[in-house]
Order: sequence, then structure tokens, then C-alpha cells
Amino acid sequence: MPRSPRIDLEGMPQHVTQRGNNRQPCFFNDDDYRFYLECLQDAAEKYACLVHAYILMTNHVHILATPEKAMGLSRMMQSVGRRYVQYINYYYNRTGTLWEGRYKSCLIDADDYLFTCYRYIELNPVRAGMVTHPADYPWSSYQCNALGKPDPLIQPHANYKALGDTKTCRASRYKQIFHDSAKTDRYNEIAENILKEQVMGTSNFKDQIEQALSRSIRPQKRGRPGKQMDKQPNN
Repeated sequence: MPRSPRIDLEGMPQHVTQRGNNRQPCFFNDDDYRFYLECLQDAAEKYACLVHAYILMTNHVHILATPEKAMGLSRMMQSVGRRYVQYINYYYNRTGTLWEGRYKSCLIDADDYLFTCYRYIELNPVRAGMVTHPADYPWSSYQCNALGKPDPLIQPHANYKALGDTKTCRASRYKQIFHDSAKTDRYNEIAENILKEQVMGTSNFKDQIEQALSRSIRPQKRGRPGKQMDKQPNN
């Protein structure tokens, strides 16, 4: 079955994830994490993508970003992937692929799901049992978004900027939203959407995307349409 074409719309945030091949590690020491972030920042600037949130786990990454130009996101991820694999293969004297196929992406309805996606990404190490609080994990955007720690990679989304007039106010409000949403965590919904690379949003939002793309983005039923039997006259 051919792959579905990626949904590539500038100005729309996307949740991106990429895993190590066969779920094997893709980071081995602190220098690896630092170099990946350097690659990501360079590529984001080169291809006009705004990175809003990220997490670098041992064997996978999650990124929330908005491309400002068509094809910007795919070019950013391709650039990061190639450069980082070359680095890993050179320093660890290895060959072959590092990533498990192409990255997966999911378009996000910013008005209804943006902060849910922020939370999903930054809570990864807590769900994995690596830390008890997201602030304790160093390879994440949480310290920037919730605590106001400088991070040259992060470019706040417009909805984040609207949280307050100052950086301190925005971080404080974000932290409150982050922890107040614990009872409405939509982990399974987000995980399913990124796995199937489906648009995450309201029905109206999906209608708007279909109109912009001139094609359906909703899941299609599998299998061939059933044959209709010709009606026979009653004898």
C-alpha cells in the first residue's frame, strides 16, 4: 500500500516523532544530546521552522514545530537526521541506519490541542519513570516553557505568547496550565494520532484542512466495497 502524502501546510504546528531503529538507543552520552540540539537549531533556522517544544529520550525524540515555509518541516528533519547519523557513525565507529524509517508527523489544531501536545511531549520522561518531575529532565523544553530558563532553540507559539505580557508571566501561566490539565491528559488520543499520522483537531478544523488540501484527510475504511447484487424480479 502506498504511503499517504504528508500534510504540509505552512503556519500549522505539527507534532513530530522519530525512533531509533528497532527501538535501539540513538543517544549514548550527554555530548550526543547536545549535538542533536545543535543540529536541530541550525536546521530550524535554515528551513524557517519554529520549534515550540521538544524531548530527547534515549531511543526517540518528539518535537512540536511550525514550518513558516512549504516543505520546511520535512527539510529540517531530513537535515537533522543525516547530520546526526553521520556524527554517530563516525564517533562510535558504526555503519548503517540509526532511525526506524521516516519520521512521523501529525498536524495539530492549535486552538484546541496545542498545550495538550506540549504536555504530552514534556511528560515523556515522567511516564517512562526516568524522573518524578519534568523539570528534572535536562533534555527537554519544559525548563524553558514552564520555568523561563533561556533556550535558544525555543520559539514560542502565538498561543503561548498570549499567556502573559512578560516572559515570567507566560512561564508561570504555562506551568499552571501544564499541571492543571493532569485530569484531562489525552495520552492515548495523541499517541494514536501520531502513530497513524492523522490530523489532531476538531471536526471543523479537519474540514478546513480538507478544503485547503482539496482531498480527504479522514481515515478511510479498509477493504473493497461490497458488491451489490442485481435485484431479481419476483417469480
